[in-house]
Amino acid sequence: MTTADPIAEIDPSAAHDLASAGALLLDVREPEEWRIGHIADAVHIPLGDLRPESLPRDRVVIAVCRSGNRSGKATAALTAAGVDVRNMAGGMKAWADAGLPVTTDDGTPGAVG
Repeated sequence: MTTADPIAEIDPSAAHDLASAGALLLDVREPEEWRIGHIADAVHIPLGDLRPESLPRDRVVIAVCRSGNRSGKATAALTAAGVDVRNMAGGMKAWADAGLPVTTDDGTPGAVG
């Protein structure tokens, strides 16, 4: 029996810095959550639709959800598939609490529900 690899977690500030350096922000929330607010330039793939083979292997992926739970599941699955991935601890709630921008598809300020 082997122990599962620990999930790599980063805080919103580190996620922002990694994304600025070229990491892919992957939002795994449901469509209605995405609509009310998300991180600009994030890619939206709901957790139930996530396919590891569809993600790049040449850059870090940062998984994001509302609180960090679903993105933790995504991170575990993607890690097992060989993707270099981090879970953003605290999710969109922590991102917004850190004063980082939340937007909607039309560019207006968004919210975290």
